Amino acid sequence: MVSAKDILSDSLRSSVLIIKHKDKLSPDYVPENLPHREEKIKELGFVFRDLLAGDAKDSERVVIVGRTGTGKTATVRLFGKNFEDIAEREYGVKVKYVHVNCYRHRTLYLISQEIANALKLPIPSRGLSAQEVFKMIHEYLDRRNIHLIVALDEFGHFLNTANTEEIYFLVRLYDEISAIIKRISYIFIVNESHSIYKLDRSIRDHIARRLIEFPPYKSMELYDILKYRVDEAFNDNAVDDEVLQFISNTYGYDKGGNGNARIAIETLSLAGEIAEKEGSPVVLLDHAKKANSTINPEIQEIVDSLSYLDLHQLILLKALIRVLNKSKADEVTMGTLEEEYISLAREFNEEPRRHTQVYEYLRKLKVIGIINTRQSGKGMRGRTTLVSLSLPLDKRLDDYIMQQIVVRLKSKA
Repeated sequence: MVSAKDILSDSLRSSVLIIKHKDKLSPDYVPENLPHREEKIKELGFVFRDLLAGDAKDSERVVIVGRTGTGKTATVRLFGKNFEDIAEREYGVKVKYVHVNCYRHRTLYLISQEIANALKLPIPSRGLSAQEVFKMIHEYLDRRNIHLIVALDEFGHFLNTANTEEIYFLVRLYDEISAIIKRISYIFIVNESHSIYKLDRSIRDHIARRLIEFPPYKSMELYDILKYRVDEAFNDNAVDDEVLQFISNTYGYDKGGNGNARIAIETLSLAGEIAEKEGSPVVLLDHAKKANSTINPEIQEIVDSLSYLDLHQLILLKALIRVLNKSKADEVTMGTLEEEYISLAREFNEEPRRHTQVYEYLRKLKVIGIINTRQSGKGMRGRTTLVSLSLPLDKRLDDYIMQQIVVRLKSKA
């Protein structure tokens, strides 16, 4: 009998390695170039260019808005790294960029500590408040003639956790700290602008001075991104072009996908691993399809949660999928969805629920993570709620929802 050790040893020796730099497929990797985000870097440069003047006195701030996987974090990190270098090398101005993830650092105190650590600023062992730490940070910057750009990523988590006084202090820092030169500037990164605009106006106006929107990636944009990562991470000629076409068309926003580059790259990475496991020297379309079928654990989690939904929640979800398929749109108005729901409920000989109950169903579906909602903006008459799926349209998901509806109907009979 062959031992497990021998099996493992043979497996390691016989592995075909076609991914030469796996780290360059990591979600944390920031490449030197970001295809289709060049204009966003220019916009950030325009916002912060006044810091390059030796006598700059104002605090700058900008809000970055976009769904997950639209390149917000990578773009801001790349901008910060390059801005630091250009400021000192070409302008003789000291600028420090600090990136804080508010999912991990959700309180004002934790944010202040993270900034202090990034500056290598020693904090006294005696307990200090966050406000005191911020004052120490500003004094440190003032003594060394440094401007600080703080990127607060996933800023919505801070807004949902912190109290009003902490939010007010952070965004209106220079109401609390007297300073001739306001050395701390901000980049606020959020998934949706609603998290900003629901704030009190006295806070909101200090945050939302400028807004840069990151739209979901289209299929051809994803193709360019994947091609760039292939050139960085894989051996030459190791990925069939059909693979890139398939992944970019699956996730491209204009093709009904969510425009998420992060998932597209993750799918590419897994396809490469599957090819290596099967001993193939090239990543083929079949490998990409296998990767796509398993890459998104969110789908399975959502499918599991559907078994707890009641009949009319499922009918509403089915109505959303139907109207999206019919309209070929990425999102629909609440009114259109409700009309489809009423029609579908009657097809199942069910009495449609009232508007307030339908709205509550939407809220629960959003909590589960299967839909997104947002308020309409410019270009639409009046204000309405727009509804979209948070995942690509998936026939398996649609079939499972229909199956669950049939089960509920039979249980009522």
